[in-house]
Amino acid sequence: MSGGSWGDWLDAEAQRRDEAGLTRRLRPRSADDATIDLAGNDYLGLTGDAAVRRAAADAALTWGAGAGASRLVTGTLALHDELERALADYTGQPSALVMSTGYQANLAVVTALADASVRVISDAHVHASLIDAVRLARARVTVVPHNDVAAVRTALRAAQDAGERTLVLVESVYSVLGDAAPLVELAEACEETGALLVVDEAHGLGVHGPGLVATQGLAGLPHVVVTATLSKALGAQGGAVLGPVALREHLVNRARPFIFDTGLAPAPTAGALAALGELQARPELAATVHERVRSLAASLGVDVPAGAVLSVPMPSPQAAVAAQAAALEAGLRVGCFRPPSVPDGISRLRITASAGVAPAEWEHAVEILVAVVKEHQ
Repeated sequence: MSGGSWGDWLDAEAQRRDEAGLTRRLRPRSADDATIDLAGNDYLGLTGDAAVRRAAADAALTWGAGAGASRLVTGTLALHDELERALADYTGQPSALVMSTGYQANLAVVTALADASVRVISDAHVHASLIDAVRLARARVTVVPHNDVAAVRTALRAAQDAGERTLVLVESVYSVLGDAAPLVELAEACEETGALLVVDEAHGLGVHGPGLVATQGLAGLPHVVVTATLSKALGAQGGAVLGPVALREHLVNRARPFIFDTGLAPAPTAGALAALGELQARPELAATVHERVRSLAASLGVDVPAGAVLSVPMPSPQAAVAAQAAALEAGLRVGCFRPPSVPDGISRLRITASAGVAPAEWEHAVEILVAVVKEHQ
């Protein structure tokens, strides 16, 4: 074939990744794995909660393993409706639409609202799902410096002068740096210019109760839309878009990632619904996360993040990988951010201050982390 074979190209790509220290590998874990897990996204420890597991198991026994079809055919279950109502009530939004993943939720809302005539103003640090969504929409995009409200205002005025409909894409809490977006100022700028603010609450929902959009008084505003995942603080799987009823109806009719996707399976739907009840009944779970992230940040000498994920900068991708391996050798699993996943190119250890880890295990994990970081940083 022209340009060489696909096999040669794949081999060359693999060699390039290995030489740069950027090769990723899948590492299956068993159900009885005794390793302390500070790498996952189960922020409140609800994945293994007895009530959540029972709800998921009961739903599978009642409804079966899957939804059976797309939601517009026969895949919309009474469970979906119940979860959507509960999510909307909890977050202070008029409506919610549940999807199979948070990734799909971001793809759905952007591609259903934007096209080549729309201007998207995107924070430089938004998640890959939002970046992919803009590419799929083929929208005109302006990437602004991270958390730079002045740059957003400048881009909004330019779009307004050009007569462009405009979306602004941000996250409430950013997963790499762990900082929060200036949502109030951004919402004001969007209201002034007729733009729509889309806020990804993946790392805010649950850790900050109903999310930063709600706690900062922005829930229910017609120019603020929320996307969320059910796989982090809610410990299950799935995603949701929350906002005006008219937006929900538009997504049902126009969002291809929703229309052509099989509905969220019964087990995670019921699990997320039970988890929502647990986090509302047990505010101490979020309090534990905030307490642990503050103490760990002090122990490691890094800034306190706004969410549950703490990032520790490392001098190189190789150092980050070596530190991750050393922690695992000591019985602790942590994550690793490295190029091209990090927006600023700085490799980091990614540590989740989960409320689901027992106190004694947490203390042991902190001891391991302090030693590992000191050795490799």
